Amino acid sequence: MPTFELVSLAFIVSLIWFWLDSLNAREAGMEASRAACRSEGAQLLDDTVAIRSTSFARDEDGQMRIKRTYAFEYSDTGNNRRQGSVTLLGKRVIALYIAPHIV
Repeated sequence: MPTFELVSLAFIVSLIWFWLDSLNAREAGMEASRAACRSEGAQLLDDTVAIRSTSFARDEDGQMRIKRTYAFEYSDTGNNRRQGSVTLLGKRVIALYIAPHIV
């Protein structure tokens, strides 16, 4: 196989891997967001998370992983929209932010 075809094939395989890995990470972010909203008595709005940033970071074992931060909206009263975020390193949740309730 010529070099161009090998490089093109490797590039396409890498893109497919990244896309599938991103879908799995997004699902992990969705589950964490749902669980956090449920535990706080809030409602996850639009039932989705949106990617805010993607970068590389090392885990506690020194392995390079993809770090993704997702934003989501939730409601604590039923008539407002508040911002939350969940950060994953690989497929593991490392940070989750939901603003505290103001009573």
